[in-house]
Amino acid sequence: MKFTLRSLLRETFRAGITLKGIDGALETVGGVLLWFFKPSELSEIVRSLFQHELSRDPNDWIAEHVLRATVKLAEANPEFASLFLLSHGLTKAALVLCLWMNRLWAYPLTMAVFAAFSVYQTYRYTHTRSAWLLALTILDLILIYLTWEEYGQQKKAAGRDEGH
Repeated sequence: MKFTLRSLLRETFRAGITLKGIDGALETVGGVLLWFFKPSELSEIVRSLFQHELSRDPNDWIAEHVLRATVKLAEANPEFASLFLLSHGLTKAALVLCLWMNRLWAYPLTMAVFAAFSVYQTYRYTHTRSAWLLALTILDLILIYLTWEEYGQQKKAAGRDEGH
């Protein structure tokens, strides 16, 4: 298979939106779980799910990150956190699904939504100085660029299809 800059951008776009879709699905599951379980119960569920991994590597980055996030939820407003995760996750998952189906209207909407997420994440970064949040924002900005590029290609392809 011959690789070009265009094919590299397209494959990077597809990988990026796939990761966003998985992230959206996980946020949705987290929102549902938080709706039905108390944060302390959810924290124990997560701890038991990661027990095997933590017994092999007590400093496992992913397990520790998930555990810290559930503990923070226990300290926050669980109803707000649940609704936030549900709305954020469902929005991302729905947009990604529409992008995979090549719905042209979804490209500009995705860019707008990810830009709004980036603004909020930047605002949160000014309060938390979280390197994770900064990295997520940079990745979102890259995905906005890739979505813009793919949108241009999809519009060209749609114009060619209409010309026949």
